[in-house]
Amino acid sequence: MTPDLVTKPTLEGALVVLRPFREGDAETMAEILSDPEVRALTGSVETTAEARQRQELDDRLRDWYATRNDQVDRLDLAVQERATGRLVGEVVLNEVDPDALTANMRVLVGPEGRGKGLGTEAVGLVTAYGLERLGLRRITLEVFDHNPRARRVYERVGYAATGQRADALVFDGLSIGATDMAVDAATWRGWPPRDT
Repeated sequence: MTPDLVTKPTLEGALVVLRPFREGDAETMAEILSDPEVRALTGSVETTAEARQRQELDDRLRDWYATRNDQVDRLDLAVQERATGRLVGEVVLNEVDPDALTANMRVLVGPEGRGKGLGTEAVGLVTAYGLERLGLRRITLEVFDHNPRARRVYERVGYAATGQRADALVFDGLSIGATDMAVDAATWRGWPPRDT
């Protein structure tokens, strides 16, 4: 079975709705991508000074979000807080290998969405979709060592460490390691996790 990445689903949880990007989302995403914590923890920048710079809302960024629904080799979904309807981040399945049935997952949640369980549910929903609906055998991710909150989220969802890499990132002149993590369809507990 080849994963259907043409269809851009809407996935609903108790806290979030994962939906295709729509017109106007680029403006909000520019704000989210301007958050120093998002910039530093995702490895988007190399210094604190760069992390404090704003993400420019230019034609390139507008075009990026305007074309997410046209992509046939990846799935980009907006993370919307159910209670407020506010766009708070994004979750992505990319680097899809249709033969091996594997993909990479990444997520980012801006300041308006942190500390509420939104990121955890978003990761759980997209992981369930990837493994249960798309038929992926494995989903991988990378988490930098200076982002322990994200690692705890991934572990709660069912991801386990598969390797450690030193010097994955240099930030403010310091070497930051990264942990490779994965979840396999064969050992997936489902979302929300069921007791074993």
